[in-house]
Amino acid sequence: MQIHSTIRATDLKAKALTTAKLAANKTQTLLRRWKSEDGAPVITVDGKYTSRSWTNWTHGFLFGNALLAFEIGGDEHLVNLAREHIRREMPVHLTHTGVHDHGFNCVSTYGNLRRLIRSGRIADDGGDLAACEMALKVSGAVQASRWTQLSNDAGYIYSFNGSHSLFVDTFRTLRICGLSHVLGHLLSGEQDKRIDLLDRMMTHARTSARYNIYYGEQRDSYDLPEDRGRTVHEAIFNPASGAFRCPSTQQGYSPFTTWTRGLAWAMLGTTEQIEFLESLPEDQRKNHSDYQETLEVLYRAAQATCDFYIGCATARDGICYWDTGAPGLASFLEWRDRDAEPQNRFEPVDASASAIAAQGLLRLGHLLGDAGIHYTSAGLTVAQTLFEPRYLSNSAEHEGLLLHTIYHRPNGWDHVPVPGVAPHGESSMWGDYHLLELALLITRIADGSYYTFFE
Repeated sequence: MQIHSTIRATDLKAKALTTAKLAANKTQTLLRRWKSEDGAPVITVDGKYTSRSWTNWTHGFLFGNALLAFEIGGDEHLVNLAREHIRREMPVHLTHTGVHDHGFNCVSTYGNLRRLIRSGRIADDGGDLAACEMALKVSGAVQASRWTQLSNDAGYIYSFNGSHSLFVDTFRTLRICGLSHVLGHLLSGEQDKRIDLLDRMMTHARTSARYNIYYGEQRDSYDLPEDRGRTVHEAIFNPASGAFRCPSTQQGYSPFTTWTRGLAWAMLGTTEQIEFLESLPEDQRKNHSDYQETLEVLYRAAQATCDFYIGCATARDGICYWDTGAPGLASFLEWRDRDAEPQNRFEPVDASASAIAAQGLLRLGHLLGDAGIHYTSAGLTVAQTLFEPRYLSNSAEHEGLLLHTIYHRPNGWDHVPVPGVAPHGESSMWGDYHLLELALLITRIADGSYYTFFE
């Protein structure tokens, strides 16, 4: 990746504002068309959003897009739309016991609405603040109840695949447990056992950092020093004994290559958890004996994954293909030394992974201060590319915002517009949402402030 060290957030603010304006128009158009009985919009086909039966993990992003576009651009009509849909359509997600994605659906909706009310940007209409805080409490506890305890005093929130499965995605969804904790909530178990949600969050974070991230320490034949920071989508355990069995993947090419959106989830999730933990008051830090160890583990994981993204996972312009080991990349001579090519015959680009990763880079840079300028510049370099016309859709006919995103390459779920060419030109609901989160962060930094999910 060729990092532009002279770029500043102020240089990108106008493009971030343009992104929000485009998103405002596209979101309002989609909300007028979309019917709740159709499920959640997931990916576009020929520029039109469609659902995809797996889980409704993208539902909240649609309403979150409205809130973020308002926060950046100020169109108050978007807030009213979001409130209406959140009140009507999101409660079902609060008590969903079958998924690991509460931090996606519920923080993007109830979490963002709460932030806006607390900041004074919008009024507490009809008791929305209390409703949001109750929702976040419930969601965090329900998420934490989906738990596999391991034999070595470790454990994890298991994926929708079952109790044996630990997904790297949960690095980002884990923040719902943090919000529930700071709101004073806990999980009650058998015989009224009191389960501390901060303990559960930190335990999961340490477990995932150990098993979903590689540090070049020869855990297996492919855990090489030059690949420090690579990730695996899924870690498989024997729930009966608590033993780790093997790496696996659902959406990547193989367990020994890196699915880049999973890498991006780790980059952003680890940095956000560090920010959250460092915001806790001193008494809460002292009351949790694993606090310092967890911070150290997360800093190590964040730096390793961000270094891998910069050094191994992207093309020259900071945009990544869907998997670092995708077999077609062998047909690209020196693909890391040239800009990403969405319209190619071999492997698709995943700009959604890059949008998520860029925010992780910016947050790590912010955490490290002067020592993190390299990461900040890398994040801004990726953002600059994503704000270019070839990735940002300004067409009113295309319902998506961020182009060239990929959902599930192994399952063949992504639209191929031209036979013989890799999937390209389509959008995803999480890609659009995370591009807006990135735009919000950049506008805040440009204005001399910052933003976190727990503010």
